[in-house]
Amino acid sequence: MAAPEPPAPPSPAPQHPASTPARRLLPLVLPAIVVGVVCALILLGVSLLAERLQDVLWETLPDALGVGGFSSLWMIVMLTATGLAVGLVLRAVPGHGGPDPATTGLVDAPMRPGTVPGLLLVTVLALAGGVSLGPENPITAANIALAFWLGRRAAPGAPAELWVALAAAGTIGALFGTPIAAALILSETLASQPGPGAFWDRLFAPLAAGTAGALTMSLIAEPSFDLSLPAYSGPHWGDLLAALLIASAGALLGLLAVYAFPWVHRAFRALRHPVLALTLGGLVLGLLGALGGHLTLFKGLEEVKEIAGDPDGWSAGEFAVMAVVKTAALVVAATCGFRGGRIFPAVFAGVALGLCAHALVGAVPAALAVSCAVLGVLLAVTRQGWVSLFTAAVLVSDASVLPLLCAAVLPAWLLVTGRPQMQLDGDGKALR
Repeated sequence: MAAPEPPAPPSPAPQHPASTPARRLLPLVLPAIVVGVVCALILLGVSLLAERLQDVLWETLPDALGVGGFSSLWMIVMLTATGLAVGLVLRAVPGHGGPDPATTGLVDAPMRPGTVPGLLLVTVLALAGGVSLGPENPITAANIALAFWLGRRAAPGAPAELWVALAAAGTIGALFGTPIAAALILSETLASQPGPGAFWDRLFAPLAAGTAGALTMSLIAEPSFDLSLPAYSGPHWGDLLAALLIASAGALLGLLAVYAFPWVHRAFRALRHPVLALTLGGLVLGLLGALGGHLTLFKGLEEVKEIAGDPDGWSAGEFAVMAVVKTAALVVAATCGFRGGRIFPAVFAGVALGLCAHALVGAVPAALAVSCAVLGVLLAVTRQGWVSLFTAAVLVSDASVLPLLCAAVLPAWLLVTGRPQMQLDGDGKALR
């Protein structure tokens, strides 16, 4: 009879990262605050400059010429001219505005500081000219470049990734007016990157930078993402089915844009001349604006408040056209060479889709429809679950919608996970 096998040795206990002493975290507070404040001020300066230029281009100039500021002709002319101007500036400035924006994400490796002035200039031109992109990607890239360059000189012994994290957190905190958004985005990044120290130790300095950026922006500009939709009366069984379907529909709309992304990018790159690609891209954006109306222009933050302020002011078909046009404009703008972010226009597309669902089925509360549609679109476009949930929830400012959002995220995530992302590699192929 064979002898019984000896029992297997017990598995070693899981090793938890050692905590970082407070004496090592405390010196990070001051540089984190400085970086956060400066990042917010740069964002604020670019935004204010773009708003002033926008007033000139879309009010003062057409009034002087006796044409309608948002007539189809003016939208086509202005977007085409914006594409030409951005293309000429990018060809002339040092660094040409950085890498191809279709290959970059929200937080990337630092670029050379000499590229920053040109990048900020074309960002102002695009924001003012009506391009359907937000400021988040180029402003974050510019702030990372400056923080990295200055930080490495002021404190050469500090880890290089520290300055990237501080600048990213400070900018994202300022963009959303709260450090929670920065913490959520960085938590997904930190979770996938090994490093010393406990999770909250690694998040400590970026959270301080995000808080400083958010407070600076809130005290000066008082940003608000609340759409002031009719209050949600609380979850019902029918609302659960509506949440699952609308979030899935939003994810499908976002996936259509994701799958079109490399094809449209390839078509613009076939032109071989960036100035020509941007001019043609501007023309296409102008034609899309003429089709969808002036509310589908610009980054979409103010425009989304206008359509949400009157949920019954447009028909379901008109909301559907807005959602599709804005999604198409996002794809064109991000692939032809304009510098900008994808979160704000994706939010507009989601809100329009949600209001379309509400218009089709009046029993579906507008707040629920909008938040679920935004959740689905952002999941497909950003592939970041936490920030998608956060953005969808903050738009309606009602905690009672959170359980339904957490349920709706599950089928939407099953649709988008493993699919291509709205970001290309150096060969023009979609990342997965």
